[in-house]
Amino acid sequence: MPIHHEDDGPVPVSAARRLRSLAEECVRSVPACCGAAATLGGEAGEPEPGPEAGPGPTLGQGQGRRPGRERRHGPEADERRTAATHPDLAALVAVQFAAGEGPVRAALDGGLPVEVHDLLHDTRWPAHRAAALRAGLRTSVTLPFRRPGGEVTLTLYGFHPGSLAGAAHGPAAALGEAAAAALARDDLHRAALAEIGHLEAALRSRPVIDQAVGVVVHALGCGPEEAHAVLRRVSQLTNRKLADVAAAVVRARGRGVEKELARLAARSPTTRSRTANPRESPYKGSAQRNRSEA
Repeated sequence: MPIHHEDDGPVPVSAARRLRSLAEECVRSVPACCGAAATLGGEAGEPEPGPEAGPGPTLGQGQGRRPGRERRHGPEADERRTAATHPDLAALVAVQFAAGEGPVRAALDGGLPVEVHDLLHDTRWPAHRAAALRAGLRTSVTLPFRRPGGEVTLTLYGFHPGSLAGAAHGPAAALGEAAAAALARDDLHRAALAEIGHLEAALRSRPVIDQAVGVVVHALGCGPEEAHAVLRRVSQLTNRKLADVAAAVVRARGRGVEKELARLAARSPTTRSRTANPRESPYKGSAQRNRSEA
């Protein structure tokens, strides 16, 4: 079954690749399974740009191929990802969420596997039943897996009624549990990498912030704490990062900004609490002196 390949992403493995791998392994491991679809919801996840899965060959045309690219459909398109071994199966999941009912929805709501012995006689979900029969499918089993911050579902499909009986307790269940655990680890890893990035950015910006504090101290004749409060105030009022504000102050070396800095310093809670006379800024004389010197 030919599918669209995707460039390998950075560590940790993307959620889309985890889902595709899960669907693929289930088709390999369950002989009666002609195709599989996996969904992930309840988390933001990382973006997965690229085209949707295109038309493919008939369902069940061999096993062991890489599943198609994930697709997003229906009212929950922004919340739930889908990866399937065939475009028709991804569309079948979309039908369920568009209709608000189906095996996947039932498994999510109940937290238990949902088996459909024979779609020809099972009338619980009309829209899903009609779409599945058009694709030549007669049976399915859907397994839900809980994980911190999200839910994973795995649906196996078969051509013959009852051919997937017991599949909910076989290799597919173990593969689903492993995939859900791996997705949870990926989330933790991704969060740790983001935190490291924030810390590295803070370390890189610290020297320029310290320099800007020194410039403000010289321009206003205030202490380091008050100077830092003024920079934070500028950052908030201009909706700019503190590091960007600090870099601008350092480049200007405080020239031409004494009046504005003094005004902001007077409005800062930290500096107001240290001002003996609230009607007169303690930095006024220093600002005027700096202007005359300039």
